[in-house]
Amino acid sequence: MILDTNALSAFADGSPPLSHVLASAIPAVPVIVLGEYRYGITHSTRKHAYEAWLERYLPVFRVLDVTMQTASEYAVIRSELRRVGKSIPANDIWIAALCRQHDLRLLSRDAHFDHVKGLRRMKW
Repeated sequence: MILDTNALSAFADGSPPLSHVLASAIPAVPVIVLGEYRYGITHSTRKHAYEAWLERYLPVFRVLDVTMQTASEYAVIRSELRRVGKSIPANDIWIAALCRQHDLRLLSRDAHFDHVKGLRRMKW
């Protein structure tokens, strides 16, 4: 399972329903999500607590890097979305590309991921 930024944030905040979902899986976190999360930390009043949490949990996560295969999948997804007249944020297309590349479900509250063909989104 891949965590979107909102799922990673909820996990960091100790969301009980999310903890239950993650208990049975080693979550994968795209580098894109880590970038978005670290950006959010820089603007947080709880900066030190979130940095400490990330340092504690980062070794547990499987970090997914962007590769040439990811770039190809990105282009396919972006073209598919354009054909059906849907758009989602560019960072989310990269996350969707990693989901399809690794054949993993996505844990996210963002319904726009449902426009991506073959992507399996989980809600909590």
